[in-house]
Amino acid sequence: MIKADCHTHSSFSSDSEEPLSEMISAAREKGLQTLCLTEHMDFDYPTGEFLLDTKSYREKLFSLRGENPDIEILFGVELGLMDCLAPRLREYVKAWDFDFIIGSSHMVDGVDPYYPEYFAQHGGRNGILRYFESILANVRAFDDFDVYGHLDYVVRYSPEKGYDPADFREIIDVILKLLISKGKGIEINTAGIKSGLGYVHPHEFILKRYRELGGEIVTVGSDAHDRARVAADFAEAEKALKAAGFDRYAVFRQRKAEFRKL
Repeated sequence: MIKADCHTHSSFSSDSEEPLSEMISAAREKGLQTLCLTEHMDFDYPTGEFLLDTKSYREKLFSLRGENPDIEILFGVELGLMDCLAPRLREYVKAWDFDFIIGSSHMVDGVDPYYPEYFAQHGGRNGILRYFESILANVRAFDDFDVYGHLDYVVRYSPEKGYDPADFREIIDVILKLLISKGKGIEINTAGIKSGLGYVHPHEFILKRYRELGGEIVTVGSDAHDRARVAADFAEAEKALKAAGFDRYAVFRQRKAEFRKL
């Protein structure tokens, strides 16, 4: 059973209003042993959002650690990756003692696929392909992260919700092989279910390919932005892990993976 939620956001992220203390309370109520906060830090986001006050966030989290000794509270961040940002990202990561870093793609060619203009510009299939191409460029330019987040995030917002990842197998395999060669993991992100996809991120096809290619590191996260979503749909995440051939999941502490049995 999965007892660690390794992708969550509180009001330190621009798209959440939930106090960090409430996220911890929810994790306790849901029987978790570990909660990792992974607040957004996206340099150069067009609207100016998602710039994390890392100092204030760290101070609050460490204070709440002391007040909640019965649950492990980990200091993480979700970095919005773009290959052009690699030098700034390296400098930022070196400045902080994170337990866990998720590298995620939220921006492609200056546009977040969340916005309709992304698919209006690229089209359905090409929009998905372009997203995967950007992931490959990001990993080649910057690799100081622990797992790549929600690898097929783009599909949440595609006008064609259903997609066949086998259509993109060639580039997916290149991405997965590169991640594995660099010792990086991927995450299961249950927000895919919340978004109406009917499956977790990434699609089971990608998760199986990661395993077949030798990948071993998978974290599990709800991508919760409020207390109600903490550990949401973890039963589905466990099914997906087992179906792909995994019998364990990872939790990062001080940037080192610890494996826990399902």
